[in-house]
Amino acid sequence: MLRRLAPRSMFKGRMPSSSAADASEVLGEQSGSVAVGLLNRPNKLNSLNENMIVRLQELYQRWETDSNVVAVILKGNGRAFCAGGDVASVCELGRQGNLRLPRFHDNLMVLTSTGRQHQASGFFYKEYVLNYYLATFKKPHVAFLNGVVMGGGNGVSVHGKYRVATEKTLFAMPETALGLHPDVGASYFLSRLDGHLGEYLGLTGERLDGADMLNIGLATHYVPSERLASLESELRSVSSPESVEETLGKFSGRPPVQGKSCLHRLQVINACFSGDTVEGILHALERERGDGDDEWLDKATSKLKGASPTSLKITLASIRRGRQESLAECLAREYRMSFRAVSAKYSGDFYEGCRAILIDKDNRPRWDPSKLEGVSREVVEGYFAALGDGEGEELQLPVGERGTGARSRARI
Repeated sequence: MLRRLAPRSMFKGRMPSSSAADASEVLGEQSGSVAVGLLNRPNKLNSLNENMIVRLQELYQRWETDSNVVAVILKGNGRAFCAGGDVASVCELGRQGNLRLPRFHDNLMVLTSTGRQHQASGFFYKEYVLNYYLATFKKPHVAFLNGVVMGGGNGVSVHGKYRVATEKTLFAMPETALGLHPDVGASYFLSRLDGHLGEYLGLTGERLDGADMLNIGLATHYVPSERLASLESELRSVSSPESVEETLGKFSGRPPVQGKSCLHRLQVINACFSGDTVEGILHALERERGDGDDEWLDKATSKLKGASPTSLKITLASIRRGRQESLAECLAREYRMSFRAVSAKYSGDFYEGCRAILIDKDNRPRWDPSKLEGVSREVVEGYFAALGDGEGEELQLPVGERGTGARSRARI
């Protein structure tokens, strides 16, 4: 039996305790044999801040060792399950921690890490530890994806055993438009989708609905939103892990894939997004023009051309590497990538993307470099390199005690 890991051993440094105010952002209760977590920040679409991450970690550690808890349900308050991590706050922390960043659009060169900058990267550290903990959670975890589930929202759902989609589900990993990269273990779960769909979703940030998620294995079940309350009521009375799956199966159906779904275009996606480089992918999309699907091709091309060139190149390399790595290895590498994004060692695109999309909202980011050819192979490799002196410690995960997180999650 694995020993219970104390909060301090799972987090970098001392883990802050949740105050009463912090705890209100993630509500936890136990009813019958099931514990229920509620992401309770509806005015921010339940986007995860550091307090919520710490609170979830505390709850999961408590529920995992509680013999009265058979399973855990996680859901969101309002019209979102979770719209991602609160990257605007992370951006501000990193910006304040760097005297070379008086304005978001400054040209960034070599930068010096400071306390606030490490505080910003510490957000990702705690988030990825939570993602890993969920993937190695010893009890059935059921996420109700009833609404928006993007970025970090996938990190607290996809790695769990069961993911319930509805007609309101809206999935995306939109990080390349923010100057970041698909993280929270996305290089693991995207790389395990059939063909090259993972590259397409990670590079373009394309959205999926609940039927799409079910058909490709990102969701394990599909339940109409009007039946979620009844499903939850029955789950609260389960007596064993096996009865959790039986109950989910009783409520689940298989809706048809909508006509405009990208899943109808898997042949061209596989043909184009199998390219060795982002430039090659763009050229392949151009070659497909004239076959009657130019509107979709234009949309895919436009998304790529609007994203950060640096983000595109490191994302493609990340997903390709992820195919050969365990979840723990993917998270450790993604932490290096996020650290370099926050420190702006090679590019300030993370700050510029946050400015353009989340803060000023002019949707006109000025990427630097502005073209794909300006992002060298050496820069891409630099994002994956081990952290050096002054950059802090690597992501530490207790794989010897909890495993690598590589076990199958349905089709993933």
